[in-house]
Amino acid sequence: MANVVSEGATGRGTRTLRAERALTVIAVDPESPERVRRILEQALVFAGAGFAAAYAPGADGELLSLVESAGMPRTLCGVRDGYPVAGRSPVAEAHRGRPVWLGPGDLAAQAQSRRVPSRDFHLAALPVGGGGGCLLAVSEHPGGFDADDRVCLGLVADALVFPAPWAVNEGAELPSGGFSLAMDTGRVRVDPDVLDLFGLGSGDFDGRVETLLGLTVPEDLPSLMSVVEADHMTIGERELEFRVLQPDGPPKWLRLRGRLLPGGEGSPARLVGSVADASTLRSDITDVARVQRLAAALATAVTVRDVGKAVVAALRRPLRADRIALAELENERLVVTVLDPPEPEAWPELWRAEWRTEWPEAPVRTMPTLAAALREGRASIWPAGSPLETALAEVGPGGLAMLPLPAGNRMAGACLIGWDAPHDFGADERALLTAAAGLAGQALMRARAFDAEHELVGMLQRQLLPRRLPRLPGAVAVARYLPSTVGMELGGDWYDVIPLPDNHVALVIGDVQGHNAGAATLMGQMRTALRAYAVEGHPPDVVVSHANRLLMDMESDLFATCCYVDVDMEEGFAWCVRAGHLPPVLRHPDGRTEIAEAEGGPPLGVVRQSDFPMSPLRLQPGTLVALTTDGLVESHEADIDEGMDRFARQLAASDPAHLGPLADTLLGKAPRSDDVALLLMRYDGMTSRPLRESWTVWRVPQAVGHARRFTRRTLRSWGVTENIDAALLAVSELVTNALVHTDGQVRLDLTLVGGRLRLAVADSSPRSPVKPTSIGWEATGGRGILLVEAVSATWGTLPVSGGKQVWAEFVLN
Repeated sequence: MANVVSEGATGRGTRTLRAERALTVIAVDPESPERVRRILEQALVFAGAGFAAAYAPGADGELLSLVESAGMPRTLCGVRDGYPVAGRSPVAEAHRGRPVWLGPGDLAAQAQSRRVPSRDFHLAALPVGGGGGCLLAVSEHPGGFDADDRVCLGLVADALVFPAPWAVNEGAELPSGGFSLAMDTGRVRVDPDVLDLFGLGSGDFDGRVETLLGLTVPEDLPSLMSVVEADHMTIGERELEFRVLQPDGPPKWLRLRGRLLPGGEGSPARLVGSVADASTLRSDITDVARVQRLAAALATAVTVRDVGKAVVAALRRPLRADRIALAELENERLVVTVLDPPEPEAWPELWRAEWRTEWPEAPVRTMPTLAAALREGRASIWPAGSPLETALAEVGPGGLAMLPLPAGNRMAGACLIGWDAPHDFGADERALLTAAAGLAGQALMRARAFDAEHELVGMLQRQLLPRRLPRLPGAVAVARYLPSTVGMELGGDWYDVIPLPDNHVALVIGDVQGHNAGAATLMGQMRTALRAYAVEGHPPDVVVSHANRLLMDMESDLFATCCYVDVDMEEGFAWCVRAGHLPPVLRHPDGRTEIAEAEGGPPLGVVRQSDFPMSPLRLQPGTLVALTTDGLVESHEADIDEGMDRFARQLAASDPAHLGPLADTLLGKAPRSDDVALLLMRYDGMTSRPLRESWTVWRVPQAVGHARRFTRRTLRSWGVTENIDAALLAVSELVTNALVHTDGQVRLDLTLVGGRLRLAVADSSPRSPVKPTSIGWEATGGRGILLVEAVSATWGTLPVSGGKQVWAEFVLN
């Protein structure tokens, strides 16, 4: 179990360490073209910035130019491509070595800040670690950058070192394979090696970029134009592959890597970069490295669908296939787990007819050719025009490859690869298919075992949780449990909804430390104990305190967290008790959300003598109460505080009218590194509220008479005129039994709702009255309960805190 919520406040202190580790990892690869962007992204992750940008001096030394940016579009922040080095902008001040921290008021007061950024933002500009320039960060948070944010921004600024291309000016010598394109005129300077790649001599090139574009394959022109047109190119490193036409033979693949440099005052923007022969960079289908990459992907594939996705990623693009299906073989049926493309219209009619669930099932008996290939156990290839059954021919009208997926001495499944256009199968392709089939078969068997065990674990976990939630008066509740995908052990998260007397409902959610059978067993015990203490009628703090003492007496090495909310459905009021757990999140009817300020005690099973204070919650009709465990809000990338804030924002943007889809949406964003329990309740308010009155019965000779008069007077005030005599007789018997057979205080409660009158007498004795099986004429007692049973519609007893309550109900005509 992750850290309890009481540790969340200190979790922010770990952001600095996490930022240092992330930046250290990025620094390992100083030549990476994405290094600057990845460093800037750490400002978004760890410093709460909405936008981050790096500026470096230009070749002329007079302008600070935008190197790279991350986050929201810079146009929304009003950020420019360049700022004069000698100016008074925050960027220039930071370049000169002075950090700048500005709030909305400071920005509004600066004439130069009208576009950098708007007055609704907070701005930070910091000198970078080397080479001049600065880091610019913008935050939308109302409080701006706090102390931890500023420390993280300093780490990011220290890590920034700008790549070499920024030192290249228009007149500098180009590196091997390099080019420099003026974005306003389309004039381009290229290294002779680039001309060789395009098949041009130095005397054949006129210096126009259109000449080079005219030699490319027409289908690749749109992607190239997105790079060489200034309006489409954004600041930063970009890379793409394209083909150029050859005098003879197939087109040649080239790879372009470029960076757009903004121009200074009076000078145009330039695209600088390099062009290389991609035939030596692109992995051919015969390359052993492609099989190695597939083996690495399958080694980390956990589920059957993961295996299918890895196979599709490894085969479809290099083979230029139009469709791939991977299926498990179960009882002579192919249960398809991955289809690419996923649209039903892309597959044969028989396959669509067999779609019964999310994934189709293809019966092997309808495809004898496929069945024969599975029996032989080797890859089979059928070129275009082969006589195949319709279900297979339509998968690959231009050619079909079928890969049986062997695993040991059995067949795990099959992979079908189809082409629409006629396809020639070479020896290299056959070798790749054979190697992929063996790897995929073994991975499929492992994944199937994992899926089966994971399903068993999930079934056991669900058996320890409520089978269904009760219907609530004036509210609707839904709950979800999501097991972790990490490991195969049972989790300790649980939830419960407990109906209580007098239209009260207890919402419970908890988490037991650990992920093993012991944690799951203790979870079941704690859930049962809390339910038992709640049904006994104890107040919330006593319920949690009893559970704490029980866990201490069990002498377990594990502890548990818990949040217990007792909701009065009639009054729209609740008491919340926390034992080291996350507080509830309330979504108000107007869409506002708040994390309840509920004071908490320590986790259960840690300290025997602990206080568990109760915190009040006010619920208006339409309020949504959300309880969750830390698996939904905490991950390696975000601490609990950040996760709770994100959870609250998701609730604010949600539609509380449909709790089921809302719960599924929230769980869909869970990191799955821990199991998750989620409990949602929308309080709507009771349409008809019961009438209630209570009377404390004093131990005086006239006590029964006083109780009868109180009952008669109350019923008349409620307009009840029928069955009064029967109700008064029941009051006499119940009050007499309580006074004669118990000590302590006696209380009479009257409730009228929906045409039913309920009389209840509470006392301090836990012993319930026993109806005699037989009674003689000479007996002097024992007839009271028989009389109550005779005159009432139903009767019973229930425990209350420290005693019991005997009740009887009457149906009013």
